[in-house]
Amino acid sequence: MSNWWPANTGLTFARPWFLLLLLAIPLLAYLRGKRGPAAALTFSSTSFFRVIGKQSAARLGKILRSLLLASLAIFVIALARPQLGKSLTQVEASGIDIMLVLDVSGSMLTKDFTIGGQEATRVDAIREVTRKFIEGRPNDRIGIIAFAGRPYVVSPMTLDHDWLLQNLERVRIGLVEDGTAIGSAMAAAANRLNDKRSKSHVLVLLTDGENNAGKIPPNTAAEAVKALRIHFYAIGAGINGIAPAPIFTQKGPLTDALGNMLYENQRVEFNETGLREVAKIADGKFFRATDTKSLEQIYGDIDKLEKSTVSVKKYQQYRDLFPLCLMSGCGLLLAQILLSQTIWKKLP
Repeated sequence: MSNWWPANTGLTFARPWFLLLLLAIPLLAYLRGKRGPAAALTFSSTSFFRVIGKQSAARLGKILRSLLLASLAIFVIALARPQLGKSLTQVEASGIDIMLVLDVSGSMLTKDFTIGGQEATRVDAIREVTRKFIEGRPNDRIGIIAFAGRPYVVSPMTLDHDWLLQNLERVRIGLVEDGTAIGSAMAAAANRLNDKRSKSHVLVLLTDGENNAGKIPPNTAAEAVKALRIHFYAIGAGINGIAPAPIFTQKGPLTDALGNMLYENQRVEFNETGLREVAKIADGKFFRATDTKSLEQIYGDIDKLEKSTVSVKKYQQYRDLFPLCLMSGCGLLLAQILLSQTIWKKLP
């Protein structure tokens, strides 16, 4: 993938030290206005001339001096060689296709994770850490498949990560029937990753249970992942022990009169052996995440293992403003000379 990113770098000067000469212009204006030329005619009283000519003469003299000083200032700026620059940045990235496969079965509502020091469900913690992972890989095409009793596509692979993150926020429990169809979810993700145009394909599976739904066994899906040369990472989320878990009935999770889900401390277990076997068959890696910190570390390790190759080339384009400044300065100087020698000419 190759993208061009234009950016204006603003006004710069090739010889900025010439701008120090601008400091001399206020001094020149002060010295010129402090003392005027000797009078050509002497009158016993100038009150008459003061009444009829004071305002116009003073005003015209200031305009002529301003034109001269402005032309000098522009000539100094021209010597400093002003340039209007524009930079072009070419980013070339070796695109990696990544499919994130997230478990959203009912057990993911167990509260054995934390976010910002506050108790959180597994699905909330996974959503938060996954968001950071996506934000850290701007040059990769990333897609999301969620699954419970069956898989469903949250987002196809895309470079539009803003849109991807919006869809990630809508991942929640209960969108499909409950269960844990790990094999079917892996097969669906592998099918999405079967694109020969990409140099590398990655499948990240995150689950807290063992396969109990779907038509495809996880081991069969793992063999397909290996055959397609997809880099496979399996993350087992959750503890083995006692944790606050929702109370389920045949109709679903039990709630109180206000609709809040009811929790009680229950024993939760995770089939680590089964998921390790799946990772081994797929020639991949297995990770265990028992809290938010370890989950963040696992995503960080995967990020390091699957680095995109990005090369950046920068080009600079400049428009030299020297001719424009020179013409502007000459125009002002010519106007000052013409006005001072014609309609605003002084008495000799």
